Amino acid sequence: MKTPNVDRLAQQGIRFTDTHAVAATSTPSRYSLLTGEYAWRRPDTDIAAGNAGMIIRPEQYTMADMFRSQGYCTCAIGKWHLGLGDKAGTQDWNAPLPASLADLGFDYHYIMAATADRVPCVFIENGSVANWDPAAPIEVNYEHNFPGEPTGKDNPELCYNQKSSHGHNMSIVNGIGRIGFMKGGGKALWKDENIADSITSHAINFIKANKDNPFFIYFATNDVHVPRFPNQRFRGKSGMGPRGDAIVQFDWSVGQIMSTLEKLGIADNTLILLTSDNGPVVDDGYQDRAEELLNGHEPSGPWRGNKYSAFEGGTCVPAIVCWPGKVKAGQTSDALVSQIDFFRSFNSLVGARLPQGSAPDSQDQIKTLLGEDTVGRDYVLELSWNHVLSARTKKWKYIEPNDGPKMITCGPKIETANCPSPQLYDISSSKWESDNVAEKTPQVVYDMQNILRRERQK
Repeated sequence: MKTPNVDRLAQQGIRFTDTHAVAATSTPSRYSLLTGEYAWRRPDTDIAAGNAGMIIRPEQYTMADMFRSQGYCTCAIGKWHLGLGDKAGTQDWNAPLPASLADLGFDYHYIMAATADRVPCVFIENGSVANWDPAAPIEVNYEHNFPGEPTGKDNPELCYNQKSSHGHNMSIVNGIGRIGFMKGGGKALWKDENIADSITSHAINFIKANKDNPFFIYFATNDVHVPRFPNQRFRGKSGMGPRGDAIVQFDWSVGQIMSTLEKLGIADNTLILLTSDNGPVVDDGYQDRAEELLNGHEPSGPWRGNKYSAFEGGTCVPAIVCWPGKVKAGQTSDALVSQIDFFRSFNSLVGARLPQGSAPDSQDQIKTLLGEDTVGRDYVLELSWNHVLSARTKKWKYIEPNDGPKMITCGPKIETANCPSPQLYDISSSKWESDNVAEKTPQVVYDMQNILRRERQK
């Protein structure tokens, strides 16, 4: 895989090798990143439907609120997946939404309501459907289909761009089956092959408009997330099928943003943090030959497990920090990092006054992010797909007992790490989490259990 722009970003900054998303799936992970609160403290932060109500509530103080309080212009672009409107299933997609990202501290947003594999398949711009088509009013339902509308299950021949491998066989948009049912949209419907171009151009326009002012962008691409259907100019470039080509497309987006900052003369004064919301998954619902074309590549690197799992591969994610004016180039850090700390770390840079109770689980780790501290956190907490909590120190990984299934039940061939007895792994000697030493080291198990007990009591 050739990713010259991401490689250049790493060469100009710090590549972190032990960074963790809070959760092994996207909605709870993104919730925690933007609020500084562990998603498992809330009962409603699981993977969200496309018509979910706002999971981050307007009364919560967000990272965007924090930046805006210090004069930054803020925006969110791309995949959102944290709900819109007040309540699930009650949105009127044909009118301005009464609750949207403007209520969460974002001055501008151009987003997907959820993900590209879920309906509604339209962009939301500043609380309204972008390019809304009055001739094709939008209806969305996650319980039943609309009369006469084809589905991937009943009409697979209409899925001419991507065919389902599991799930993703409800409404068909742009020749691709989705999760959920949708009717209408007309001119507002996106074309998957143009998504990267669209969100990247909107990000560039925002940067240009604010080149003389402080700004914060939450830029969330959909490239590696299903359905992977990159633009024609990227197809066949990787030798690894649509999944690999989508990574090449993602690298292009990174390059376009870096180039814009450089041309405007503000690259040295811009901190870029590149990371992912959960670990990798190969077959996540479409027949894109992703498993067949891995060519020896191991998406989770040295870690066991993938997205959804309680093993390290579920939450250990890439992370790069680049800030040419402040951060020494060419560094690699194995500091223990959690995305829960991004909120208060950035706050320490801008000096905002946080309301009492905001970002309750976030710590100020800005010295770690800037390469001044190579140790990082004492421990991180990780949440799996079925709510199993784990605790990780630099040496140990503890997974609490769970009676759930050994494998993910929704389709992907992924280990859950569920086990009815405690699991403890010595990460410092074997990263593959293959030798459970819980019975041999009861004191360590006790200490790790206490970490989870104390965190739950907060």
